[in-house]
Amino acid sequence: MKNFDYEVIVVGSGAGGAMAAYTLTKAGHKVLLLEAGRDYDPKTETPMFQTKGQAPLMGASTKDKDFGFYDATVDGGWTVPNEPYTTGENTEFLWWRARMLGGRTNHWGRFALRFSEHDFKAKSRDGLGADWPFDYPDIAPWYDKTETLVGVCGTNTGLDDMPDSSIGVLQPPPKPRVTELLISAAAKKLGIATAPMHRAVLTRPKDGRQACFYATNCGKGCSVGAAFQTTTSLLPMAKATGNLKIITDAMVRSVDVDDSGKVNAVTYIDKNTGKDIKLAAKVVILAASACETARLLLNSKSKHHPDGLANSSGHVGRNLMDSTGASLGAHIPALEGRPIYNEDGHTANHLFIPWWGHKQHAKGELDFPRGYHFEISSGFKEPSSSLNGNFQGYGKQLKAEAKKHFGARITLALRGEMLPNEHSYMEIDDKVKDKWGIPVVKFHWQWSEHELKQIAHGLKTAKVILETMGASFSQPLPSPEKAILKGGQIIHEVGSTRMGACAKDSVTNQYGQTWDCPNLFIMDAGVFASNPHKNCTLTIMTLAMRNSTWLAGQLDSSTNPIKAWES
Repeated sequence: MKNFDYEVIVVGSGAGGAMAAYTLTKAGHKVLLLEAGRDYDPKTETPMFQTKGQAPLMGASTKDKDFGFYDATVDGGWTVPNEPYTTGENTEFLWWRARMLGGRTNHWGRFALRFSEHDFKAKSRDGLGADWPFDYPDIAPWYDKTETLVGVCGTNTGLDDMPDSSIGVLQPPPKPRVTELLISAAAKKLGIATAPMHRAVLTRPKDGRQACFYATNCGKGCSVGAAFQTTTSLLPMAKATGNLKIITDAMVRSVDVDDSGKVNAVTYIDKNTGKDIKLAAKVVILAASACETARLLLNSKSKHHPDGLANSSGHVGRNLMDSTGASLGAHIPALEGRPIYNEDGHTANHLFIPWWGHKQHAKGELDFPRGYHFEISSGFKEPSSSLNGNFQGYGKQLKAEAKKHFGARITLALRGEMLPNEHSYMEIDDKVKDKWGIPVVKFHWQWSEHELKQIAHGLKTAKVILETMGASFSQPLPSPEKAILKGGQIIHEVGSTRMGACAKDSVTNQYGQTWDCPNLFIMDAGVFASNPHKNCTLTIMTLAMRNSTWLAGQLDSSTNPIKAWES
């Protein structure tokens, strides 16, 4: 690059890529960042104040806009023009991509829960899946640093599934809604605790970002920077150092190697011209998302890496996991006709139900491993294209009926842990290529009995909680097979390039450094050794900060860092 002598190439501008770029540039290192999507400026492009009534079809989901007309994701979703993917026999899998600067951080729910000691060493307790190659105390200080930088609101609860942050790290959470207090009272009767959701939304101003004013949907993006996304925080802060250059519309085709098999270049397609551009690379960080990074590695074959780059273990593309998802909702008579007031808050639930079953697991009282949590959907919300309830009549009668039921429905959405299995993985489909001639991904997917039993337990628990609040159900619960959402539908894909303590059964070490190529790093959710029930973005950023800090130290330690790493 003319007039920019970079040391590190980062692929991807979402949670992992932006954090890596921020950490390295703050440490004084020159970074070139490649983003497959277009440039995006949330300060000018975010439709914060547009209502569903102003949108086509009342903002209903469409193939082009899966989360509604005003969702922040542009040029992306589960269907991306010119970028197909295929699925194996009996497979239903949805692959979400955000082709824009900032990636998925422009859209995500901002739930920011720490993984706990239970999550990092689960195999040591139940013999399933894989342990992470470090313990919770190793990562805890980095969680503090990330939460402080990002701006996370919440409280320390002392619950065994919610590790405490250091004093002063968390910003104050918003107050619970009336509906959430009712849920909390009902759950307490069943011995289940609720807690403030930890969320990457500012309740106090920070670093030029404004505090949330509880008026718009975070899914639209946030032009004031209250709801965290890399386009209003990490990327501008990294650019301010003078050490970052960003190239958008750069579709990376391959990571290339020299005659000895070591990484020495990245080749990308300029989507505006269609031309291939090859950039020399001293160090490469892949943070394109778990599946996109694995796709890139599998497509980067050479005589030195015939099965794909960094794939001597055969684990690239394997161990693919997503969160489980299911929901149960009901009308709560006690909430009918209550006075209508502003109950917006910071869009999502202020309280949630964290996993409470670690002691039950230890006693062998559950028929499934690991855990789940419940996210709460409730309160007075902007009407959509569909109305809840089978309303009768028209005119004043219909209006009165709708007003009576407004805000009286509560839904509990389950998000749970999936274990890796041999039937859930991704590979390259050489028979199909995207617009740029790059072979696409073929997904294989199957939920195991572990996940189906978890869903059954969750539905029964949700039903009891809702009934305790006065709900009634005229129909039996759906079967777990029908209730569970499709793979990829929760958009928490992880594990496809997992880290470990041994090169035989993992792709990277604990720092995201690939075993096969010392100057190639992975800093997205692909490195996850397991997929705890919590949203993965906070941990992606925390690992990227920790691992990039380690990398910066390696770059500082020698004029020839590759030798330093190998020694």
